[in-house]
Amino acid sequence: MFDSLGAFVPGGNMTFEGAEKGPLKDFGFAVKDIYDLKGYVTGYGNPDWQSRRRPSKDHAVVVQKLLDAGAMVIGKTITDEFASSLDGQNYHYGTPTNPEAPGRIPGGSSSGSASAVAGGLVDFALGSDTGGSIRIPGSYCGLFGLRPTHDRITKEGVLPLADSFDTVGWFARDAWLLNLVGEVLMEAKANLEAMPEKLLVAVDAFEALDERGRQALRPHLERLEQRLGKAEYVSLNPDNLQVTGLSENPQQGLLGLAGLFQVLQGREVWDTHGAWLERVKPKMGPEIQQRMDWRKTITDEQVADAAEKRTLFNQRLAALLTPKTVLCLPSAPGIAPRINEEAEALMAHRSQLLSLTSPAGLSGCPQITIPLATLDGCPLGLSLMGARGSDLELLSFVEKFCGGEEEGQSLSPF
Repeated sequence: MFDSLGAFVPGGNMTFEGAEKGPLKDFGFAVKDIYDLKGYVTGYGNPDWQSRRRPSKDHAVVVQKLLDAGAMVIGKTITDEFASSLDGQNYHYGTPTNPEAPGRIPGGSSSGSASAVAGGLVDFALGSDTGGSIRIPGSYCGLFGLRPTHDRITKEGVLPLADSFDTVGWFARDAWLLNLVGEVLMEAKANLEAMPEKLLVAVDAFEALDERGRQALRPHLERLEQRLGKAEYVSLNPDNLQVTGLSENPQQGLLGLAGLFQVLQGREVWDTHGAWLERVKPKMGPEIQQRMDWRKTITDEQVADAAEKRTLFNQRLAALLTPKTVLCLPSAPGIAPRINEEAEALMAHRSQLLSLTSPAGLSGCPQITIPLATLDGCPLGLSLMGARGSDLELLSFVEKFCGGEEEGQSLSPF
């Protein structure tokens, strides 16, 4: 395989044939380098980690399921170090190309998987989503991508980052293939009696975009309203939940939710990897090093405060996301930043990203990004979030929605 995009890890041409028969026969897929492949070291995007690990004895369970369904493993793809960034720029292995937005970052941490799918090197690819690592690359690279309900799909054989946020996810260029992979991994099909019938729109999430971004997404929001009826407009954080002590000036609104996420996820990351990081002191890129150093400073009081407010947020969101209801929000606050963007600008952009990705992370709800819009010739995704457990219904709805439908009268106020 010729890797024209820099999407695969060095020596990443690791191939495994699938079963002779199955629903995914003749489809090839790539695997983010946090999933075990039998006989190979799972590298986690960091050479010091890789050099201290032994080859895996078995495939990750989800990899084996896909092989059993007939799909073929094409290779392992680059991830940001420790799956711990949303940019897609690996200090050690480089930045996979974004085929749909040349000169711009692919998004992370499932950067190589998104690049390989967008560039047609594979049909679909496994990634993961803890803080947005499916939804952000999906939006930047013009792909369909699902972050499933937390723990809906087993993570056995997948390296952890923050267990109560980590999810298995995947990309595809087509909604029907995204759905088919979901049916294989979840061993079920959508319940036709539980399909979406009501639409919510997160007003504060759309306010995170500039006017040009809202204009680009508006026609697709109108199509959703034509399908599901006039939307109800809601705010995701009307109570301004925020973390005390996160900064001198705690953020309001969705940035407050991002703060809750950062504290809780950050503590879990440190609990999982802190001892190893302190002992080995691996060489990391400056951004990842800075983030790990900050995670070490998170206090028990901050965690307790954030956990209490996470519960309050989840209770409110569960009351909104009743069965057959979907919530619409932008997948990202804009198109992919340029590769040569200043580090400080990318850090500020990260806060905006987390303000949109944190609601699903905090709640464990499924969210699918749909490649519907473009801006300045670059992709911009629109997302639908459903109640916990509604993954297959979301996938089926999006497959039908993207199959075409009649245009009608505009209902959206945006």
